[in-house]
Amino acid sequence: MELEMQWDGNPSIILDIMTYVGVALPVQVKNIAFTGIFRLIFRPLVDEFPCFGAVCYSLRQKKKLDFTLKVIGGDMTAIPGLSDAIEGTIRDAVEDSITWPVRKVIPILPGDYSDLELKPTGVLEVKLVQAKELTNKDLIGKSDPFAVLYVRPLRDRMKKSKIINNDLNPIWNEHFEFVVEDPLTQHLVVKIYDDEGLQSAELIGCAHICLNELEPGKVKDIWLKLVKDLEIQRDQKNRGQVHLELLYCPNGMNNGLSNPFSQNESMTSLERVLKNSAEGKEASPNGSEINNRREVIVRGVLSVTVVSADDLPPADIGGKADPYVVLIMKKAQIKNKTRVVNESLNPVWNQTFDFVVEDGLHDMLMLEVWDHDTFGKDFMGRCILTLTRVLMEGEYKDTYELAEAKSGKLNLHLKWNPQPIYRDYQ
Repeated sequence: MELEMQWDGNPSIILDIMTYVGVALPVQVKNIAFTGIFRLIFRPLVDEFPCFGAVCYSLRQKKKLDFTLKVIGGDMTAIPGLSDAIEGTIRDAVEDSITWPVRKVIPILPGDYSDLELKPTGVLEVKLVQAKELTNKDLIGKSDPFAVLYVRPLRDRMKKSKIINNDLNPIWNEHFEFVVEDPLTQHLVVKIYDDEGLQSAELIGCAHICLNELEPGKVKDIWLKLVKDLEIQRDQKNRGQVHLELLYCPNGMNNGLSNPFSQNESMTSLERVLKNSAEGKEASPNGSEINNRREVIVRGVLSVTVVSADDLPPADIGGKADPYVVLIMKKAQIKNKTRVVNESLNPVWNQTFDFVVEDGLHDMLMLEVWDHDTFGKDFMGRCILTLTRVLMEGEYKDTYELAEAKSGKLNLHLKWNPQPIYRDYQ
């Protein structure tokens, strides 16, 4: 049963807040009130009155949440940004404690109702690849962006990326793992901030994706548009985009493997899927891998054919350009470049380059387009690719738009030739 309810209370909760600058503040939270749609579940059904053994309740949809904050014996506005930071933290904690899939179980009849409690159903693997065209929050220089990701806004479950200094097109290429309790209703939230040192970080933009949009066991490559507020999705201002690779693995899927990169850490679900695709291995009916005593590092040769480019922006006075492409394997720092095509905005190269890749699961391919000049060069745009798709498909052709450019596309042909290194375990 779902019904709209309003709850008003006058609790007095005292919190000890420790700030980054070492100042401890006792904060009082009172006058908590919220309106929303509550979900009531009556189960299990039984023969005796009242015909159900327990009641589960949770907040299915929040409409409004209000509360009052007061620093005991002090002024909260004395420290810039403190009020907003504390309010956001408390708001997230209150909402998470009662919002579905979290639910409170109230026994009505004697019995064991542990099966009604919140339990993990799977793992969400997230690769935070990059962001582009972020809003600059600094008056001098550029923003220093970092990302915060979570499925539930609890401090011990929220993940934070490294800070990329002075860059509005940051590249992270970081992997995170999240516990999922209800893939039908939960979603992944990504918030991009500008680091301000000792002061509170400033929000650049945020985005979210519902987990029910993911197909279990399949990698989803997606760009998400950043907005100011997740509850108000219409945002005319361009705050940038964030690039993610997502994989949801329900419990019991692809178990029993060890990570060949580390003797102490288990292999992530994303690595298992890519590893199995690269090797073409089969799985047994119970989900475990056949002959899983042999582990493999995903190593091979990546062949990249830079076919052509379309609609490049003019870089010379005459409205033309002399473009060439620089190819970089980010982790290995191996570079190659094409020949220069003179006076063309639609150059054709048809040049193939081979890269020996030692860590196909975590490396990236960067392609930068430059205009050749007699006394230097001008940057025209770039595109960044993880190797996820080519590892899974083996070979493909596609067109990629250039970032940091007014126009332009690159036509590429990628092929993966695996050269696995096997390790035998006793």
